[in-house]
Amino acid sequence: MNNIEVQELDVVVIGAGQAGLSSAYHLRRTGFEPERDFVVLDHAPGPGGAWQFRWPSLTFAKVHGMHALPGMELTGADPARPSSEVVSEYFDRYEHAFDLRVRRPVDVRAVREGTGGRLLVETSAGAWAPRALINATGTWDRPFWPRCPGQETFLGRQLHTAQYPGPQEFAGRRVVVVGGGASGTQHLMEIAPYAAATTWVTRRAPVFREGPFTEDVGRAAVALVEERVRQGLPPRSVVSVTGLPLNDAVRQAIADGVLDRQPMFDRIVPDGVEWDDGRHVDADVILWATGFRAAIDHLAPLRLREPGGGIRVEGTRAVSDPRIHLVGYGPSASTIGANRAGRAAVRDIRRLLAGEAAAVA
Repeated sequence: MNNIEVQELDVVVIGAGQAGLSSAYHLRRTGFEPERDFVVLDHAPGPGGAWQFRWPSLTFAKVHGMHALPGMELTGADPARPSSEVVSEYFDRYEHAFDLRVRRPVDVRAVREGTGGRLLVETSAGAWAPRALINATGTWDRPFWPRCPGQETFLGRQLHTAQYPGPQEFAGRRVVVVGGGASGTQHLMEIAPYAAATTWVTRRAPVFREGPFTEDVGRAAVALVEERVRQGLPPRSVVSVTGLPLNDAVRQAIADGVLDRQPMFDRIVPDGVEWDDGRHVDADVILWATGFRAAIDHLAPLRLREPGGGIRVEGTRAVSDPRIHLVGYGPSASTIGANRAGRAAVRDIRRLLAGEAAAVA
């Protein structure tokens, strides 16, 4: 990086999904100017964050808990349109309405210690030296693939939720879906009418939640996730704490035998999966609906990870480095949580920068 010009500014925001755009909005609203005081870097080809990669069958009507970005409501969306189109167009309007000037596609390769108390953000489009950083990279780029004995011998197709193409491609196939989260159940219910057979496998017995998802239930779930990141443990999803909603569609899928959970198989064989008790299920496809991990490898040079494997976070601030804020991480991974985290991160950064200015004076 020695021969590349480094631009100094106050804040770099990495990621232009819900959390990154919320952060950029609050920076703009409190007087930070794009390009002069802050820059938003996004590696995706266009607006929409991870939403732009969602499968076509996930229509906007099927999206639950999509909260509007601060300052602009999402209105008039056709519920029958793919959510990837609806949300991408909304994010695009948002970026232009608030003049956020997102730079894309830009791959952030590393964030490391710079000079003069600044950070150094190395990217495919140059380098920036901010006084603070908001990391809003989410999880979509780090799908989690569990390892299982015999996995490499399977003669069929293996894919992850991140590659899910929609249910039609599974027509006439025998499909094993692995994972007890929302994606796993949604995939099963979509695929079942097309597939020759489906088998649902999870490591832990799924927990279905009766009754409405009240504010108190949500607050308690977020508190449990927040405690993990406060201890420096890898964050779990809010859904893993709250359980799966037991709505009419899920009840019908249970009654039809689609959501008939089996324990995790012990090995994969060329033509399917097997258990130690002698059971065998033929399979043409194994769909790993096994979730995602935080996409934070570019922060590795800063050595923020704790022995437990995660980054200790108080609010949005990394405990070991107050210049680093993680939004959309752990308890702020929901859309409403990302909005609030963006505001909180900017508030803390303003205090940090004001304190530095006062120290210099």
